[in-house]
Amino acid sequence: MKSWTKLIPFVGIALAINAFAADPIKIGVAGALSGDLASYGQPTARAVQLVVDHINAHGGINGAKVDLLIEDDVCKPEVAANIATKLVSEGVELVIGHICSSATKAALPVYTDADVIVMSSSATDSDLTESGKYPNFYRTIAPNNAQAKTIVDFVVDLLKDEPIKKIAIIHDKGDYGKGLAEDAQEAIRKGALAEVVLFEGITPGAVDYSAVVQKIKRTRANAVIFGGYHPEASKIITQMRRKGMKTFFISDDGVKDDTFLKIAGRYAEGVYASGPADVSSNPVTKQYRQAYVTKYGGEPGAFFDNAVAAAIALTNAVEKAGSTEAEKVADVLHKQIAVTPFGDIRFDPHGDATGVGYTMYTVKEGKFEQVP
Repeated sequence: MKSWTKLIPFVGIALAINAFAADPIKIGVAGALSGDLASYGQPTARAVQLVVDHINAHGGINGAKVDLLIEDDVCKPEVAANIATKLVSEGVELVIGHICSSATKAALPVYTDADVIVMSSSATDSDLTESGKYPNFYRTIAPNNAQAKTIVDFVVDLLKDEPIKKIAIIHDKGDYGKGLAEDAQEAIRKGALAEVVLFEGITPGAVDYSAVVQKIKRTRANAVIFGGYHPEASKIITQMRRKGMKTFFISDDGVKDDTFLKIAGRYAEGVYASGPADVSSNPVTKQYRQAYVTKYGGEPGAFFDNAVAAAIALTNAVEKAGSTEAEKVADVLHKQIAVTPFGDIRFDPHGDATGVGYTMYTVKEGKFEQVP
């Protein structure tokens, strides 16, 4: 029996009944590999490649080589649906992706009809697991409602000494950003924690957001919660700070990315964002981050650890199931653990990974640091 440096057990020789001996196992990988959100998709694809390289170097899964079919959906729903159709037609048996919630939601009906299991490292829209519409969907990141609660609890604590607790909530109208904003609004209202003085959507990709910035200023909000991605967040915070607004700016894991720091520059200082917990001390994390540095140079980006976890969990389930059939793989995902950067995880009845949550970060001297 082979092992992942004594961390991740994998069988390197054929089982008595080996369904994979003749053909390779095809795994699709889909996400934004180009465009504004490529800084999320590229680390994911590379994480999966590193895990699969390790598997193939140690004999494959039950003696079968793993082949990756990697596709770029640019995080656009219409492209994602076409990519899903293409991957299914090419015979993929499992999929890791997509990256953005809207793209994931657009692609899932195709995979569901084909009975292909999909596991995302970053699609957080609560509806993806709670609605029951996508029984073949799993993820190694917690849903938006958990992220929204982390953000709201943090904001309320941040404003505990403020005489008036006024919060403006802005979102990008997408499944991810709007969903998180709605979850945050509901959490605030349900707990009577503060007053939501503005709830408004913006148009992604706009050059200027001065109109919404002016609305925020007029509300005299103590804090802004933004649901969306770094391209829009960087423009909004830049315009706010240039107007002399010292309002707290708190966002999500779609903003906790080095690209945000580069675009917003000095205006990023003091911004808060949620993100997966720091797992840098985990042995599996160390193994794959070092592998990334060796192969690609530099440090991996956002959702890399979550993508490693997804690749390990999915391939581990196939190995233990002795099959790529959705029902058999799902049974393992729900009942047996996988050793990942986030520790030992399995998946609840909805498809969410257990033991995976959020923490808060702040920008200090040009870097994101976990808030103590």
